[in-house]
Amino acid sequence: MILSYALIFTTGCFALALLMNLWRVVSAPGVPDRILALDTMVINFIAILVLYGIIEGTAVYFEASILIAMVGFISTVAYARFMLRGNIIE
Repeated sequence: MILSYALIFTTGCFALALLMNLWRVVSAPGVPDRILALDTMVINFIAILVLYGIIEGTAVYFEASILIAMVGFISTVAYARFMLRGNIIE
């Protein structure tokens, strides 16, 4: 019983953090700040997926979170490379 309350509270905290990151993406002063906010949004979304998988008791959400983690990492590297060099593929 207390575990279900803790899971719901934690999901709410990560959802609030996701909204704060969305605000940072919109109102960031520079592009590097927006890239970091997007990367943090991916991490928060992964945490929400894992928590939802624990709540539902299924492993599908864990697999989806692994796929999103890989895509998030690749996109962060691509954004950073574009910032440094101006192109992604040489």
